[in-house]
Amino acid sequence: MVEESFTRRLAAIVVADVVGYSRLMESDEAGTFATLKERRTLILQPTVRARGGRIVKFMGDGVLIEFASAVNAVTAAIELQRKMSEANADLPDQSRIVLRIGINLGDVIGEGADIYGEGINIAARLEALAEPGGLCISGKVHDEVRGKVDVIFEESGERQLKNISTPVRVYRAGPSVMPMAPQTISPVSNKPSIAILPLDNLSGDPGQKYLSDGITEDIITELSRFKNLSVAARHASFQLGGKGVNPVLAARDLGVNFVVEGSVRKTGERIRITVQLIDAGTGNHVWAERFDRETHDIFAVQDEVVSAIVATLEGHMMSTAVAQLRKKPTLSWTAYDFFMQGREVARRASDREAAPFFARAISIDPEFAQAHAWLAIGHLGSYWADADSSTLEGARVAAQRALELDSNDAAVQQANAMVALWLGQHERASMHFNRAVDLNPADAEIRADRAEGMRFAGQPEVALSAIDDALQRSKFPPHWFWWIRGGILIDLERYDEAIAALGNIPQKEYGAWLQLAAAHAQLGHASEAAHALAMGRKLKPNLSLRDVVAMSPYAHREAGDPLFNGLRKAGLAA
Repeated sequence: MVEESFTRRLAAIVVADVVGYSRLMESDEAGTFATLKERRTLILQPTVRARGGRIVKFMGDGVLIEFASAVNAVTAAIELQRKMSEANADLPDQSRIVLRIGINLGDVIGEGADIYGEGINIAARLEALAEPGGLCISGKVHDEVRGKVDVIFEESGERQLKNISTPVRVYRAGPSVMPMAPQTISPVSNKPSIAILPLDNLSGDPGQKYLSDGITEDIITELSRFKNLSVAARHASFQLGGKGVNPVLAARDLGVNFVVEGSVRKTGERIRITVQLIDAGTGNHVWAERFDRETHDIFAVQDEVVSAIVATLEGHMMSTAVAQLRKKPTLSWTAYDFFMQGREVARRASDREAAPFFARAISIDPEFAQAHAWLAIGHLGSYWADADSSTLEGARVAAQRALELDSNDAAVQQANAMVALWLGQHERASMHFNRAVDLNPADAEIRADRAEGMRFAGQPEVALSAIDDALQRSKFPPHWFWWIRGGILIDLERYDEAIAALGNIPQKEYGAWLQLAAAHAQLGHASEAAHALAMGRKLKPNLSLRDVVAMSPYAHREAGDPLFNGLRKAGLAA
């Protein structure tokens, strides 16, 4: 029986504190509290998420943050100080919220959502040494970030920190060397860049949220077909969406020039969609429209929204291409409604639970290609759970039917790639993954799945570059991206890094626990490995090493030896 309820991992720890907090509260308690709360919501939280960090806890006027990467931690801290400086620009000196930030790289103990350890104490001591508006980092952090961030740190020598036995090399950067924000938003390329924030559900029924989210997602997908537009990925847009969000600040966090916001209201058989296009540089409304239609006209409305956006950003000639690019997914509103419900369940719960919704959509419209594609993924979800070959065959049939109906749909190509991968057809999987990326280059999730395909094909180094590219493209990556990265790093025998990557997953599935068990076992961390294995077995009690090998579609079985041998060392029975 495993008694330990904690795990160890390497982490970059950030501690930030408000300078002169007591004075600010004494001067204007209500105003200071309101401003601090606003800064947390609009600046701190989006900045941390954008760099893959996790806010562990707030401590009065301070905050403890954990990152898996020292570079990401320092980059986030630099961005945080810059954004705080911008937010303070119009405030009198006595009302400004100014931070000191300390950063350390060290071993931490994770227990539940909290973390402990000397590494955190060092970060807190470094924070006290930082200048107001500046950063103070340890030598370990400096070794990792040298030449990789936009700030040059000044060495302050070794310091004997309070209650820390060993002297720590200290590096500091004051506010004067923080990189200034550009005067206008500058996207990665010179193409117009845009984010579609989730349309608000105004139907009065929270259960209709799948509808507004589904329409939003389809608009994102259609805009992504235009090579002359740079479109923020769905997951990033949805992380920043929600009633009351400032669209200009959301655009700034996503790094885009334009942002679309709006709402959906469904009443009976009628639907009203209101959308507006906002220039993020000026905050001005460039275009706005309201559409009142019957529900069966939903695709015509989506076409009009896409056409209007494209016409505004790229000119009339490009907008006329919409009709040629878009193939109507289905002529049935009812089928589309079931499809959107299924897609929402897949995003929120599991692919397996979503399968009945896609099957219902297909029963209404047997030629609905996207429904067949998502049904294939749903069958794969069941196969991962039951390892039944007939389930995998059902996935193959659904994916093949989707391909016959529409080979120019990214979701169809992605589904065929995933099915081919688990059939052991690695070259075919690669072909479909590449086609999916060509059809929807903005979709970071397709790129992450392709990275997993590269891993199992025997290309772990290329796979690592691919998953890091997917993480970089997605401001707020789904947690399963880190699961893929952890598996790749285990194959590369980089176990410490694998543990750090898996530490970004707050609610782990059994597969992530198994990876964690293998990595710890390979490093000789017996108790941590036993704990992780016990957690995995709790979720899947009858699991054996034979099952893991059978469900890992390596082109060359020996490529999985670091994982398999690690699980054997951890105690997983053959």
